[in-house]
Amino acid sequence: MDNGFRILKWPAALLLAFLFLSGCSKQPAETILSLNGMTMGTTYTVKWVSVDDVHTQSAQIQKEITQALVDVNQSMSTYIDDSELSKFNQMPSGAGVIASEPLFFVLALAESISEATLGAFDVTVGPLVNLWGFGPDKRIIKAPSDALVEQRLTEIGYQFLELNPETRQITKTKPLYVDLSAIAKGYGVDVLAAILETHGIVNYLVEIGGELRTSGRKPGNQDWRIAIESPTQGERQVQKIIRISDTGIATSGDYRNYFEEDGIRYAHTIDPKTGRPITHKLASVTVLMPTCAEADALATAFMVMGEEAAYEYASKNQIDAFFIVKSETGFIEKMTPGFEKRLVK
Repeated sequence: MDNGFRILKWPAALLLAFLFLSGCSKQPAETILSLNGMTMGTTYTVKWVSVDDVHTQSAQIQKEITQALVDVNQSMSTYIDDSELSKFNQMPSGAGVIASEPLFFVLALAESISEATLGAFDVTVGPLVNLWGFGPDKRIIKAPSDALVEQRLTEIGYQFLELNPETRQITKTKPLYVDLSAIAKGYGVDVLAAILETHGIVNYLVEIGGELRTSGRKPGNQDWRIAIESPTQGERQVQKIIRISDTGIATSGDYRNYFEEDGIRYAHTIDPKTGRPITHKLASVTVLMPTCAEADALATAFMVMGEEAAYEYASKNQIDAFFIVKSETGFIEKMTPGFEKRLVK
C-alpha cells in the first residue's frame, strides 16, 4: 500500500499525453522504453527514447527511480508518520532541526514562490485544507463555521517558517503544519528527470499524478504533444493540445475535487488569506516552467489568485500559462502569448 501524498491537483494536463506513440515512425536504433507504478497516492509514468547502447540500462534506471520515489515520500509525505516532514510537524514551536538537502530545497523554493505570489501559495495552509475536508481527515458534509475558519487562520502563515540556508536549519516560530502536496509531486518529477539525464538520456517524458516534464523529442524527431483537459463534468474531453519540450508542466482545477451544501459548491483550493475555498470563475490553469516543481506550485498559486491577477503575474514574468474561465454560456479561454505559440492547430 502506498503511503504518499493526497492528490490535490488532478491529472488534467495528461488526458492524451501518451498518444505521442501514434503516428511515430520508429527508426531501428530508437525505441521508447516505459516504466510505471504507484507513488504519492497516485501513478507515475516514465518514458524515454532509447538507443541500443542505453537499452541495457533500464533495469538500473528502474532501481534508481524506485528508490528515489521512496526517498521523496520518506522525506516529504504527511501520510507517513515517521517521515522527515511529519517529525518536523510534530515538533513544538521554537524548536529547530537540520533538514535534509531535498527537504530544505523544496521548502526554500516554496518560500520563494510564496513571497513572489504574496502568499497565494502557502505550504502551511494544511489546517484549513483539513478543516474543509480536503486533507487526510474524513470528508465533511457541512461547511465549517466562521469561528472555526478564523481560528484556523491563526494557525497558518509561511512567514512563520524560518529557513537558514547556511545550516539548513528549519524552525517554526509558532505551531505550524507543513503540507507539501502542492509542490512535492512536481519535485519528484524533476528528481526522476535528473536520474534519466545522469544516464545520458536526453529525450524523455516523466509524469507523476498529472505533473510532468519533457526533454528533447520523440522518435522521428517529433515534438512531444500534451492534451489539456476541458474542465467539464462526466466524460473527459480535450480542450487544447500543445507541443512542449525541455519544460515542466502542471495543471490545477476546481472541477473534480469539491463538495456541495445548500446549492453552494466548495472547491478544494483554499485561499490562505480568507481561509475559504476560492469563489472566482477560474476553472483550470496550466502552467509551464523550467522545472515541474515550479509549475506545480504556481498552478496552485494561480488558482488562488484568480484569472485576472494570475494572468497579469504570468505576463509580467513571461510565464507560459493557459486559463479556462467559467462563464454563463460555458468556458472562456485566455492564454499568454508564449503559450499560444505552443498550440497544435
